[in-house]
Amino acid sequence: MKTIRLTMAQALLKFLDNQYIQIDGQERKFVKGVMGIFGHGNVTGLGEALEQDKGSLQFIQGKNEQGMAHAAMAYAKQNNRLEIFACTSSIGPGALNMVTAAGTATVNRIPVLFLPGDIFACRQPDPVLQQIEDPADYTISANDAFKPVSKYWDRISRPEQLITAALNAMRVLTDPVDTGAVTLSLPQDVQCEAYDYPAEFFAKRVHYIERRTLSQGALDRAVQAIRGKKRPLIIAGGGVHYSLAVKELIAFAETFQIPVTETQAGKSAMPWNHPLYMGAIGVTGSLAANRLAKEADLVISVGTRLADFPTASKSAFQHPDVSFLNINVSSFDAMKLNALMAVADAKEALTALQEALGRAGYESAYPAEELKAEKLAWDQEVDRLYAMELPDGLSQTRVIGEINASLDPSDVIVCAAGSLPGDLHRLWRCSSPNTYHMEYGFSCMGYEVSGALGVKLADPGREVYAFVGDGSFLMLHSELLTSIQEGRKINVLLLDNHGYQCIHNLQRGHGSQGFGNEFRYRSADTNRLTGDYVPVDFSLYARALGVKTYSVRTIDELKEALKSAKEQTVSTLIEIKVLPGTNTDGYESWWRVGVAEVSESEKVHQAYDTMRQKLEVAKEI
Repeated sequence: MKTIRLTMAQALLKFLDNQYIQIDGQERKFVKGVMGIFGHGNVTGLGEALEQDKGSLQFIQGKNEQGMAHAAMAYAKQNNRLEIFACTSSIGPGALNMVTAAGTATVNRIPVLFLPGDIFACRQPDPVLQQIEDPADYTISANDAFKPVSKYWDRISRPEQLITAALNAMRVLTDPVDTGAVTLSLPQDVQCEAYDYPAEFFAKRVHYIERRTLSQGALDRAVQAIRGKKRPLIIAGGGVHYSLAVKELIAFAETFQIPVTETQAGKSAMPWNHPLYMGAIGVTGSLAANRLAKEADLVISVGTRLADFPTASKSAFQHPDVSFLNINVSSFDAMKLNALMAVADAKEALTALQEALGRAGYESAYPAEELKAEKLAWDQEVDRLYAMELPDGLSQTRVIGEINASLDPSDVIVCAAGSLPGDLHRLWRCSSPNTYHMEYGFSCMGYEVSGALGVKLADPGREVYAFVGDGSFLMLHSELLTSIQEGRKINVLLLDNHGYQCIHNLQRGHGSQGFGNEFRYRSADTNRLTGDYVPVDFSLYARALGVKTYSVRTIDELKEALKSAKEQTVSTLIEIKVLPGTNTDGYESWWRVGVAEVSESEKVHQAYDTMRQKLEVAKEI
């Protein structure tokens, strides 16, 4: 048997550089490169291997481990999970910084490979710098924190263990059902140890994504379920994009005249001006979608995990005979809401269902005028919000409307947390697929700027815009500098509303007067954060990094800034002052949060009573 003598770190890179993925006969390289920040736990092992590597892996220097890992996740998401970056850090704090990003990737079902350095396998220098010691279990290190947020976790304690660990890592990373964060912990001494690896371990390896077809039994049951219903409603999830099933979704809806709604991950699957497009659904949904959901007798979900937002905490569907048909490649997601399970690839399932229902002559029973009227009313509401003028400053909806009108249809927007995801889900008008990049599985503050960099790396020919509030920007914006370093221009649209106004609104909506969520000075009178707003010049902040910045207070200034930003060749930031509380809310939806059963506030008592009433109509399955 032919062997190649390499260190474990060198062997890992050589292996990663020869992994490919194939779907529908189209083959592509799976691992683009490695993002990393070096420390004593990885610089002389994996770092040395990267320095000497003669392969095609690209190295990108991160500025914050969580930020670079979020960029890697965004890169994979924008590539429909068909291409990834690995992320490496030192031990201790560097590794722990990536745990949040690992959770974000796993919740969203996005493949990211984490390669944190680890303590010495030989244990001779223990406790090494940054080592966490557990007197009851000396095998534990900081990297054990990755276990609950990883879909696969392993520690390479001997160099030959890499062979099975690397193969298992690829198995999970390329699996549409089980994908998410994969963590290979790399003890710093083992990274440098050599082994005679079999040459075949480094041969080109193609991982095939086999589209799972709908079984005949499942197809027959699904057809029977749909034929018996008059008012079906489609919920399009992220699986529509990952399955490359956008055309099939639209064809299916058009053939049977079924209205389409979208989750955050599914948004942009159907153009906003399509007559069957009813907008976002659920807590952040449109009035048209939520009204149709209440009257739907069948809900057909395609590629969604049916979290609490699209289901309005299971209160969205109120027809007495409503049933659910879940098309999902994952049986775990397909069974939710006690649904009829159609465990299959979305593209395959929609095609098979369209053919079978066509032969059966099925068509929904919606009056054409009803759908037309619902859509028209919602489009007019969006127009109203986009044109909203306030005497004291800019409303958030007016700003979003102007940006929507100024961007090209192929431009990509990125967002994750705060009040912006709700307004963008409801109001943003997408004309093309894969132009709406929202991380809302974890709604992780700080994803926005890093995510924009990841999208730009994945799709350098497009303009990419990060929508971010001042709270999220302050939490994590380090990869803005990486975008400058890499020459990958991104645009940051920073809406400054003086704090965590999304949660401030949530507080007040449930009886509170508002506490601890605005960026105010501490008051000497109350000893609380009730003084004036703390002024921050975000444009000056970003300018120090080499970013082209703008500070706007009017719509005319915003228009000019957007026009100028588009012409720049370096990353830009537009600081936009907006009035707090000018986001959207309601539209016949509800979101369940815990409300205090005992309180000195009568408003809190009222909020608790309202919650109990809403629970009576929510599904308990």
